[in-house]
Amino acid sequence: MGSVIDSQEALRELIGESSPTTQQKILDRIDDHARNLIAHSPFVLLATSAPDGSCDVSPRGDPAGSVLVLDDRTLVLADRPGNKLVDSFRNIVDNPHAGLLFLVPGMNETLRVNGRATLVSDAPYFDRLVVKGKRPRLAVVVEVEELYMHCAKAFLRSSLWEPETWPERSALPSLGTILRDQLCLAVSVEELDARLNEGSRTKQY
Repeated sequence: MGSVIDSQEALRELIGESSPTTQQKILDRIDDHARNLIAHSPFVLLATSAPDGSCDVSPRGDPAGSVLVLDDRTLVLADRPGNKLVDSFRNIVDNPHAGLLFLVPGMNETLRVNGRATLVSDAPYFDRLVVKGKRPRLAVVVEVEELYMHCAKAFLRSSLWEPETWPERSALPSLGTILRDQLCLAVSVEELDARLNEGSRTKQY
């Protein structure tokens, strides 16, 4: 396995300490810049963990502006129809700690938010979460404890927003191909892909 780092002291000895400026950028509230980025973000990653430490990261996508900022410490994300595994939600019920990573297309910096999450099945602000005429049945309310900007290095290293670096889609298997092979299904890839594409197109909200 190699040289294992198994203590905070060993980690700091290897990596060093963060600068005072880095520490100072961590806020305990949603400032105007964060509000602006959240308003322009159509995609956020929601990280949760169960009491036993098992983790889950779930992608959440909606039109930009769909995540509500209720006040300087409170965010609301609507739930949309999915696979009903509800891994994130089961974790939140047992362990409210959650992390969010907001992305804005074309922007290399990201907004990180850590806080305590609660599941809500109805509230007056649900009317503001309606998209394409569909009102969510569930929302995640996050009380912000930490908020800060994450630098551009990861996106610059990966060239994520540069189309010329992207692989040819035809070089990668379709979801139908993957599921057929993983589940040993006796159905054609074409039929699976058609079903999956239709479901994605018609059951977004």
